[in-house]
Amino acid sequence: MDLQQLESFVRVAELGSLTRAALVLGVSQPTLSRHIRLLELELKSHLLVRTGRGVEPTESGKCLLSYGNAILKLTRQARADIQALREQPTGRLTVGLPPRIAHVLTPALVKEFRRRYPEASISVSEGLSVSLREDLILGKIEIALLFDPPPSPKLEYRSLYREEMMLCGRPTPAFPLPARLAAKELERYPVLVPSIPNAVRNVIEANCRPHGIKLNVVAEVDAVHTLLTLALSGQGYAIVPRSAAPAARTLGGKPFKVSTIDAPRMLNNLVLATARERPLSQLAQGTVALLAEQDIGRLLGAGRRLHGTGG
Repeated sequence: MDLQQLESFVRVAELGSLTRAALVLGVSQPTLSRHIRLLELELKSHLLVRTGRGVEPTESGKCLLSYGNAILKLTRQARADIQALREQPTGRLTVGLPPRIAHVLTPALVKEFRRRYPEASISVSEGLSVSLREDLILGKIEIALLFDPPPSPKLEYRSLYREEMMLCGRPTPAFPLPARLAAKELERYPVLVPSIPNAVRNVIEANCRPHGIKLNVVAEVDAVHTLLTLALSGQGYAIVPRSAAPAARTLGGKPFKVSTIDAPRMLNNLVLATARERPLSQLAQGTVALLAEQDIGRLLGAGRRLHGTGG
């Protein structure tokens, strides 16, 4: 199938007029007519029908119009990417990061991005995984790091890092906090958790529900720092990822302990997500590689020591 013929058909079908399409493409009407006739001969089907206002696509034409737009878009993208290989990438790229990752990863990401792509700019969009996932599907951002996103035929995931979930709080004789705690034991504790559809809450529910574990949820708070503040004040025991758990044995001069939740282990999975239906530019491909190179575990550990929590 000839690309020039295909573009002629797409423009005529979209504009509904041979005259307007000829002006847009800068060719004569007889040339457009010949291109469309050759396509109809190749496909053995009428593609356009005349109306009182011009022309409109037949059912076969509508089918070809859909494919034609996609083919022409890919062709333009291919040309742009090949051109970019001969040049320093330019443009603006938007990356979505959850708050827990953003505050430890953004400095290293921006520094290395600027070193590699001095002619381009980067924008970091910070938000909860559920919101970033929607932004990625809608094309508002090009790349996102997400915690435990649900499967989607529109997105491609690459696992970057997994970490255990912890129970944090002030130990008491009634509620001790051993080094490891069986998930079933969580039923005895008044727990503090994020609300649905927070990614951390989804992990907790996905591990508790199949085992019949019924949590005694006394408060739902999405901000990790607030969860830990409540736990420190003795209002309950917070379930948070390891990187969000306090590194110190005390907070505000009060004893504070953490237990690793076990049997089953609850793992918070961080993935790199891109859209399947949108080809990545050279700049986006390079940024995906840059993100994959980062030592997420080390960065989260450093943030935990520096800030007290990984919130």
